Amino acid sequence: MKIPLIALAALAIPFAAATAQQPPAAPVTDPITAALRGRTMALQRNLAQAFDSIPANKFSYRPTPAQLTIGFIAQHLANDNYFFCEKFGDLKSTRAAADTATADSVKATWPKDQLVAKLKESFAYCESAFAQLNDAKLAESVSMTFNGQTRNTTRAAMALGHALDMADHYSQIANYMRLNNMLPPTALPRPRPAGQ
Repeated sequence: MKIPLIALAALAIPFAAATAQQPPAAPVTDPITAALRGRTMALQRNLAQAFDSIPANKFSYRPTPAQLTIGFIAQHLANDNYFFCEKFGDLKSTRAAADTATADSVKATWPKDQLVAKLKESFAYCESAFAQLNDAKLAESVSMTFNGQTRNTTRAAMALGHALDMADHYSQIANYMRLNNMLPPTALPRPRPAGQ
């Protein structure tokens, strides 16, 4: 019994010493915005990786006739990104007329490369829009129009709604991928840190 305790102490002492030498983490300036931004950027990476890995011939796939195709989800996400992120501050998007005037059902049939490029453009726009948001601005009132009705909400509601919308669509795409024998990005093996 003495040997395992000694071995445990031998392992614990260097760990405790290394931990004690590390400086405390600096406080985050805008913790709520940082948390929303961090979650959103992770979802963007996962969605981009998912759409990149789905073959072009699967963009017309839908599990049942009542569900959306992969191509429709891609164009829908791009639209949603502009819808939510335009409310983060004064930065407005400059989308081409084809992106705003073309019917969603038509955009859903665009080639994979075009849909993924449009989606990634919307991600870049959202990243820029997030740069103008901070905790002090989260309570500011903004107006949004949806289905022809305008109402007031807060920047916080738009940022949270954006993250939830992206999580919902990532789950949707992950299920579509699994139904096609593909692993979604969050199910892929994670690389091990160097030295392990």
